[in-house]
Amino acid sequence: MGLTDLIDPNLYSDDTAREIWRQMRALDGLSWHQVDEQRGFWSIVKYADADLVLRDAAAFTSERGTLLDLLGTDDPAGGQQLAVTDPPQHTERQARLKKALAVKAVDRQRDMIRPKVLDLLEPLGDGGVFDFGTAMLGLPMSVTGTMMGLPEVDWAWLSRLTTVCIAADDPEFQDEGGKEATLQAAHRELFGYFQDLMRHRRENLGDDLLSVLISTRFEGRLMSASEIVANCYSLLLGANVTTPHAPTFVMAEFADSDVLAEWAAHPEVNGTAYEEALRWASPVNHILRYATRDIEVRGTRIAAGDAVVVWLGAANRDEEVFENSHAFDIRRKPNKHLAFGIGPHYCVGHSVARVTISILFEELLGRYEEFQPAGKPERLISNFASGYKHVPITARRRK
Repeated sequence: MGLTDLIDPNLYSDDTAREIWRQMRALDGLSWHQVDEQRGFWSIVKYADADLVLRDAAAFTSERGTLLDLLGTDDPAGGQQLAVTDPPQHTERQARLKKALAVKAVDRQRDMIRPKVLDLLEPLGDGGVFDFGTAMLGLPMSVTGTMMGLPEVDWAWLSRLTTVCIAADDPEFQDEGGKEATLQAAHRELFGYFQDLMRHRRENLGDDLLSVLISTRFEGRLMSASEIVANCYSLLLGANVTTPHAPTFVMAEFADSDVLAEWAAHPEVNGTAYEEALRWASPVNHILRYATRDIEVRGTRIAAGDAVVVWLGAANRDEEVFENSHAFDIRRKPNKHLAFGIGPHYCVGHSVARVTISILFEELLGRYEEFQPAGKPERLISNFASGYKHVPITARRRK
């Protein structure tokens, strides 16, 4: 276990990490992972420790960066992008966006979301092999793209670019120049796109999320262009990580089991079932923080400046919190999973993701049956996003 490279994206291309996390949860304290001579980090794998670290923004800052790929270097978006801004600035900037994405506001979007879901699922009933993974990777853009007022002609391109940004280690999404060149090109294209769109939208404000960002005041001023663009990027990435992979995990791992038939036969369990899918998938694999002062967690002294990595998938299988944690239970309750994080950085788009996933399973199980695997599922090669990129299946329409 001590020799395992926890940064290696290939480690998360199967279920190997689950066993490693189980062993780490059994330790009396935290484990230290030395990356190289200059860099290392503490691993958080227990639910209570994850809750502590993610709630205490004063002791564990996000402003230096939240991703392992940036370990040891400060995130250039620190203090500008919501994900890498600490309270109280984070709280003030988040307030209006949070209101726009609140449960009641998103509920009004159901009539917009449902047709998007049906369009993506339509080919499933044709009798041939349907790549459920590819379809789900396009799901968040069809919803978030509409809510941000992004032209539909750009959705497929934007979806691929954001997937590149969360899985740049995956050869399927790399350019010939390799990971770093691929990432740089994707960032240039995305940031340039939003800069151009922002200039146009400023003259044509509406009720979309981009207009909300443009017109939001905090500390007595409007957001700068760089702040708006950084937060547009953050919104797209957040949607792309969380929304597709609860469904892909379910289909990849339970298509040929009784799970889907039981779920379909009891539509009243949809709420607890899709929450269990979120726990099971834990689509955001990790969150990075840095200690701002010396502090003790689970009997381990963490020094000021030390990096701390919260493994959400590990915390979501903590045996002390989730009874029979290694079983998929569509009726699990309570289910206080950390798939969307916890504390001040609790995912601002969680209501959008939940409504979208709920509708997805309603339509999928209400319209189709006899799901069968039609090939080997393929996981994304990423240490950040936990999900499947290809899930070939067949099904038939319900009569």
